[in-house]
Amino acid sequence: MDAMPDAQILPALYRIARLAAHAEDPRDALRETLGILVEVFHADAGSIALLSPNTGRLETEVQWGHPENSGHTELKLGHGITGWCVLNRRPLLVPDVTREPRYIAVRSEARCEMAAPMLDGEQIVGVIDLEGDTPGVFSSDDLARLETLASEAARVMQRLWKLRHLSGKARQLESLITAGQSLVTKFEQEELIDALTREARHMMQARTAALYLHHAPTATVRCVSLTATAVTPMPEGDQPIHASLAGAAIHTRRQVSFFDVQSRDYLDLVDLPRDPALRSVLFSPLLFEGEVLAVLAVFTDRPHRFDNDEKRLCAALASLGAIALQNARLYARVFQSEDVLRKNERLTTLGLLAAEIAHEIRNPLTVLKLLHGGLDVDFPAGDPRRTDMRVIGEKLDQLEAIVTRVLGFAKAPSSLHSRWSLADIVEDTLVLVRLKLAQSKVSLHFDRPAAPLFVEAHKGQIQQVLLNLLINATQAMPEGGTITLTVSTEDRPGVHLALLDIADTGTGIPAAIRDRVFDSFLSGRPDGTGLGLAIAKRILLSHHGDITLLNTSPAGTTMRVALPRAK
Repeated sequence: MDAMPDAQILPALYRIARLAAHAEDPRDALRETLGILVEVFHADAGSIALLSPNTGRLETEVQWGHPENSGHTELKLGHGITGWCVLNRRPLLVPDVTREPRYIAVRSEARCEMAAPMLDGEQIVGVIDLEGDTPGVFSSDDLARLETLASEAARVMQRLWKLRHLSGKARQLESLITAGQSLVTKFEQEELIDALTREARHMMQARTAALYLHHAPTATVRCVSLTATAVTPMPEGDQPIHASLAGAAIHTRRQVSFFDVQSRDYLDLVDLPRDPALRSVLFSPLLFEGEVLAVLAVFTDRPHRFDNDEKRLCAALASLGAIALQNARLYARVFQSEDVLRKNERLTTLGLLAAEIAHEIRNPLTVLKLLHGGLDVDFPAGDPRRTDMRVIGEKLDQLEAIVTRVLGFAKAPSSLHSRWSLADIVEDTLVLVRLKLAQSKVSLHFDRPAAPLFVEAHKGQIQQVLLNLLINATQAMPEGGTITLTVSTEDRPGVHLALLDIADTGTGIPAAIRDRVFDSFLSGRPDGTGLGLAIAKRILLSHHGDITLLNTSPAGTTMRVALPRAK
C-alpha cells in the first residue's frame, strides 16, 4: 500500500489529479503540471521531457524559465541528470551542479537541480526536471515530494493519452463507416477513386493520400488520384512496378511502410509526389480475389511509425475500396453490355423489317414473273422490244434472287441452336443485370427447378428476350420492388413446354395498350421504342415458342415465356 503523501503537497497533488478530468489537450496538461511544480518548489526553471517510443530518446515537451532559443531538445538515456533518472528509474538531487560531471548546462545561472522519472506502475513515461539558482535550494524531502507528484502526473498523462487515443479511434471508425457508405454508392470509377483518397487522408489525418492503379499486363502503376493539404504535383505516366515504391505492396500483396521517403535512397523514385514535406508513407494494396487492383498510399508530414491499429484501419478502407472499385468496373461492363444489346436490338429490328418487306415483295414479284412468262411474246430478230423482254426477264430473276438472299439472311441458322438448361440461361442472364437491379433497389428471387429442363434454343437470342423483360420490369418499378422468376412445365397436344414466368411489383401496363403490347412501335414509356416486346415475340415464335401477358394490374405484371422442351 502506498504511503500517505506529505500534507504540504496535497493541494498540488489534487490540482494535478484534476487535470485527468478537465484537460482536453495532453500538452496543455503538461504545461499546467509544470507550472504547478515550479510554484510548489519555488523553482527558477523547469522542464518535462517524454520518452519517445520511436527514437528511444527523451524529447523536451514543455519548459519554463529556459532561454527562448533552447527549443526542442533530444537526449539519449543515461546522458545528463534527466537521462540518468530515466535509465535508472530513480530520482536524483544535485545540490551543486558545478560539481556534477553528469550535468549538461542549459542555463548558466542554474546551481541546484532535482529530477524524478514519471512512472506509472512499471511503465516510464518521461521525466520532470526542476532547477534553482542557489546551491542546495532543494532538499531530500523536496525530492521525495517531487517523486510523488511525478508519479501522479504520469498517471494523469496516461489517462489523457488513452482518452485521446480512444477518441481518435472512435473518429477513425466513424470515418470508416462514412467512407464505406459513400464508396458503395459510387459507380463512376473516377469519382470513386477521388472519394477513396479523400476519405483516407481525412481518416488518418495525413498530409497526402494517393491511389495507384495497377495494370498487370504491362506490370505498371499509374497515380490516378492525389488529395493533399497543399498543392502537390501528381506523378504522371505509367511507371514500372520494379522501379516504384508502390510496387513493394503489389509484389508482397501486403501493407508496406517506409519511415522517411526524403532520404537519399528514395530520391530517384518517380512515383512519389514531389512534396519535400512528405516523410513517412503506408502503402495498402486493394485486393480482390487475390488480384491487386490498386494501391492506396497515406503520407505524413513527420517521421511516423504506423502502429497496428492504423494499419488495420487502412487495410479495412482498402478492402472497401477494392470491392467498390470492382463493382464500378462490373457496373461499367453492364452498361456497355446494355448498349450493345440496344444496338443489337436495332439491328434485329432492321433485319426483321427487311425480311417483312422482302416477304411482301416476293408475292407480287412471283405474280409478275408468272405473267411475264405467260405472255409468250416472241418479237422478230432485230426488234428492240425483243431485247426489252429479255432484260425484263433478267431483272425479275435478279429481284427474286435479292429477295431470297434477304429472307435467308434474316432467318436464324439452325446450326446456332443447341441444347441448353433453361435455368442456366436464366442465371447467366441475371449475372448481367445484377448491378443494375441493385442500383434500382430491386430484389430478385429465382429458385432453380428440382429437375433440369432443357430446351433447343439460340442462347444469345433467349438472353436478349430475358434482358428485355427484366429491364422493362425494372423500369416499371422506379422506387424499387421485387422480380420473381418461376420455372414450370406444361403438356399440350403434341408438344411439351418449359414455362418461365417473370413477375414484378410495378405499376402494371396501361389498359389502353394491353391487347396490343406485342405490336411493333407500341410503347407505354415516352423514351421507349416499342420494339422490345415485338422482337421478343418474333424470337420466341422462331423457336416454336411464345410469350404472353399472363396478368397485369397496379400491383404488378407477369409475363410468361414458353419454349418447347428438348427431347
